[in-house]
Amino acid sequence: MDIAAIEGSINTVGYGISVIGAGIGVGLVFGMGMQAIARQPEARGPLQTNIFLGFALIEALAILGFVLAFAIG
Repeated sequence: MDIAAIEGSINTVGYGISVIGAGIGVGLVFGMGMQAIARQPEARGPLQTNIFLGFALIEALAILGFVLAFAIG
């Protein structure tokens, strides 16, 4: 087994860990957002905007982890 194969495996594990973090983050953002909307339905518009903005930022970090997993290795 050469060193390139080992580095590729480590990169894959690193990306998997970053995706777990992104999944937890997305779950927290949507869960807390729905809870906030349930408490104050009249604030749905601004809250929904913030929910989608948070989702987009978390997913951007997950994609960055995906790119770095292949760029560094």
